Amino acid sequence: MTTRRPWLLPLVPVYGAALAIKSKLLEKGWLKRRRLPNPVISVGSVSVGGAGKTPVVLMMAEILRQRGYGVRILTRGYKRSSLGVARVEPFDDAGWHGDEPVLLAQRSEVPVFVGSDRYTAGVMAEQGEPSQQLIVHLLDDGFQHWQLARSFDIVLLTKEDVEDRLLPAGNLREPLSALRRADAVVLRAEEAAELRPFVEEVAEEEKKPRVWLVRRRLSLLEDAAVPETPTKLVAFCGIARPENFRQMLTAEGYEPVTMVTFADHHAYDEDDIKRLVETAQTVRANGFVTTEKDAVKLTPLLRDLLGAPVMIARLEVELVDRKEALDQLMSSVAELDRRKNRDRV
Repeated sequence: MTTRRPWLLPLVPVYGAALAIKSKLLEKGWLKRRRLPNPVISVGSVSVGGAGKTPVVLMMAEILRQRGYGVRILTRGYKRSSLGVARVEPFDDAGWHGDEPVLLAQRSEVPVFVGSDRYTAGVMAEQGEPSQQLIVHLLDDGFQHWQLARSFDIVLLTKEDVEDRLLPAGNLREPLSALRRADAVVLRAEEAAELRPFVEEVAEEEKKPRVWLVRRRLSLLEDAAVPETPTKLVAFCGIARPENFRQMLTAEGYEPVTMVTFADHHAYDEDDIKRLVETAQTVRANGFVTTEKDAVKLTPLLRDLLGAPVMIARLEVELVDRKEALDQLMSSVAELDRRKNRDRV
């Protein structure tokens, strides 16, 4: 098992006991959940970050939008400066609303609402512009958001999760037995042979979650203003699992000269840019590469200070068996049946 902070191992049983108490209170109905009029599909994980939730949210938003549903994304906005609930526009300040909400607004082509109270965000989403479609809420990072009831729980699982420990010594928010609450567990295709037996072992006989496989694809978006693509790149990122970023770059043939890492959801400033420029000069690089989540936090001023092209790595996912997964989703969520819900369209 991976122990990221071994000095905190004595606190793991305390954290686990608190989770068990919370789960029991919810089971007894002493912790109330609020329910929105329209269906809620949650995309979450058992770890604090790095599982790849954002690409899956974007994938589900596209699939549901293409099928004619009025999709609304509800997200927390981790480390945002703003308070309350608000609609996020594509080119809002990532420091104000959070990097992931802004990225979701830019990429999803559907309304995005940010707020720690996702029920209130959902109410705001349903009071927006009139829709002739059946509204479906996508709850970003919602597996541990107990306050809002959902119709379907999609949970991502990676090999790193299986090898990890509970907080605070590791990065697991819940024990892996929590997968029993999932309606569908998403595995990376390259890890499926190893992890599928684990999911089946953890699950209870009366409720085995479906297993959905996804393929991941990384592509680099080039700077259109630059006549020649940089060949020697300094990679940088502020994400939960930075080594995964480097591995994916290498697998796609983009081997960075070196990599600079920051804390997850890091807010970049001029000192950070100075550090990156000095690193590039030391290794004689002629460009940078970063993730989309990091790129939304680079203001025009910060980009100018870099003084070299910035290539953006876009991570996309697709379902290996899209039809089967959607059939399972539609059969599980009665509210998605337009024939039975014409009055709500």
